Amino acid sequence: MKKIYFCFFGVLLICTSPAFAQEAQEAQEMTIEQCLEFALGNNESIQISELSIKDAEAEIRGIVALGLPQATLRGGVNYNYEVQTSLVDASNFDQTLAPGTLTEIQFGLPYDGNLSMGVSQLIFDGAYFVGVQASKTFRELSTKENERTKIEVVAAVTKAYYNVLINQAQLYLLSQNFSRLDTLLRETTQMYQNGFAEQIDVDRIKVSYNNINVNLETQVQLSVISQKLLKFQMGMPLDAPIALNTSLMDVNLEIPELAVDFDYNDRIEYSLLETNRSLALLDKKNHLSQYLPKIYGNFNYGYNNATGLSSDLFGNDWYNFGTVGATISIPLFEGFSKKTKIQQSKIKIEQLDYQKSFLQKNIDIEIAQQKISLESNLKILEVQRQNQELAANIFRITKIKFQEGIGSNLELTNADNEYKAAQTNYLATLYKSILSKIDLLKATGTLYNTKS
Repeated sequence: MKKIYFCFFGVLLICTSPAFAQEAQEAQEMTIEQCLEFALGNNESIQISELSIKDAEAEIRGIVALGLPQATLRGGVNYNYEVQTSLVDASNFDQTLAPGTLTEIQFGLPYDGNLSMGVSQLIFDGAYFVGVQASKTFRELSTKENERTKIEVVAAVTKAYYNVLINQAQLYLLSQNFSRLDTLLRETTQMYQNGFAEQIDVDRIKVSYNNINVNLETQVQLSVISQKLLKFQMGMPLDAPIALNTSLMDVNLEIPELAVDFDYNDRIEYSLLETNRSLALLDKKNHLSQYLPKIYGNFNYGYNNATGLSSDLFGNDWYNFGTVGATISIPLFEGFSKKTKIQQSKIKIEQLDYQKSFLQKNIDIEIAQQKISLESNLKILEVQRQNQELAANIFRITKIKFQEGIGSNLELTNADNEYKAAQTNYLATLYKSILSKIDLLKATGTLYNTKS
């Protein structure tokens, strides 16, 4: 297993101020695994996606409820202040009258009341059964969206975590460089006072000293900001003190072995396309089911009464009534709207098939690119490590020559700048390598196992 070599430091977390030291003592120590566990339970994006799953489950219960018996209790009292008048042929009731003799008659009474209970039950509706299937598939889609969110959060937290470590490592290096230049400045000043160095020698080192002092202050702020970004990605309060106790020395940058028979469903994006295609097929099935009849059963039972006086409405007898039966609805012609919707569903399915094919090619390219990127960065990282060791040795020898009076101050300043540049380049390449490893794992669908 390939490890990262650090020839220039053994401790990555340092205390640059009393306030920082006090906070570090009170901070909660967290490994990368603990940060990821915290993020999976507290990140706002994950919580929102989990609520979407609950919403989908509620949608399923709502659709299933439509197929259960529907009971209704109805009741009412009416005052017919103007009873409707009808015209009837009076000769039907009185043979002495000429046919067609019309007379006015009122069949209703001023007061009436009714109380009834009705129960209806779905017997057959193709759209209902398809809807139940679609709602379950939609829940599956919501679950996969949640998995994708978790993968994105894991990637973001992992990158942010190592960004904090890189910034802290850079902070350590700058503090070491600052300490080295501070010592060199004092020694050169003493040599100048003793007549063994010139003022320009002191000035050159003082310029480097001032620059690194400013860089050190800037790096402290960058370290603070990178920690806040990590806590933001985790869903942790930004003012909560934490200390990272995973070392950069433990980072595994070994190139993972890629499976020969790669399963595209390991990529959540591809799995989401599969689920969307299932939904499109169900949508087509739903439109086809609109051609089928709908059958409902019903049962009603109740009481009614009518009277001419309001005082008699509840005093007289109420008469019961009841019905039981079934209703069937058969669609005949709807202006080709169903046919159009079925055609649209077919087009949607075809689009998703093309998207799947395109995504497969894109995944293949992405894996190849990330693998090459990691390999390239690891080669550069090894070169930067060698350059760093060489620059450290050059600075050490140049400093000795300068102190013995056989080397120039300009050579020493240049050697110091090259040493600092080599350290910075090494850390920058190291972070790029870490990002490449994370992106490669994400491309192969192995960064985070959502089923674990």
